[in-house]
Amino acid sequence: MTRHWPWEVSLRMENEHVCGGALTDPSWVVTAAHCIQGTKEYSVVLGTSKLQPMNFSRALRVPVRDIIMHSKYWGRTFIMGDVALVHLQTPVIFSEYVQPICLPEPNFNLKVGTQCWVTGWSQVKQRFSVNSTLTPELQEAEVFIMDNKRCDRHYHKKSFFPPFVPLVLGDMICATNYGENLCYGDSGGPLACDVEGRWILAGVLSWEKACAKAQNPGVYTRVTKYTKWIKKQMSNGAFSGPCASACLP
Repeated sequence: MTRHWPWEVSLRMENEHVCGGALTDPSWVVTAAHCIQGTKEYSVVLGTSKLQPMNFSRALRVPVRDIIMHSKYWGRTFIMGDVALVHLQTPVIFSEYVQPICLPEPNFNLKVGTQCWVTGWSQVKQRFSVNSTLTPELQEAEVFIMDNKRCDRHYHKKSFFPPFVPLVLGDMICATNYGENLCYGDSGGPLACDVEGRWILAGVLSWEKACAKAQNPGVYTRVTKYTKWIKKQMSNGAFSGPCASACLP
């Protein structure tokens, strides 16, 4: 059964899809810092599962006013602080198809093995190619939270870095579906978890090339490490208040 992901956003650069994102407020979208490429013209499309909506009676296209990248973000080799906030030109109006996902509290801890979902327009279960292609319809995949140390050991197996140099850092979170290739999400796209009937944004897809090898866990920016920063930035831009309950029908 295909679910409904009303916080899913397509981040566009000059109207071309470049990354995913998650709506957390009428005026704000959370995505990955590595998605941002200079001073290009950005917009977002939301309210639809179609990558190329035929009409915008339900889908929305909103220009971007500003983008705030975290000050700790550093490079594409060692990705740290890989989170960015997209400030929309005009606030969106919530509807059945446009809803925010909740930010977790900074002290919230997801247990290993927790079921979550990733979504995006990248190809699902890509087995024989390292190239990522886009699908016309939003894809989804069930994943489970993985222990960071186990995830780090996995990536060290084919790394030139010694074991005492961590690759998976404390501001990252890993998720796996135990065997399938993980080329189903977009960079910057959400790792969403249903916690007691409330959907929270647990992660933002960071290592976009990790899925090039079969059975690699997905590595995401751990949102709890940046909740305070996100809320502070949104309050400076007239954050509307606590997240409303955002649940799948």
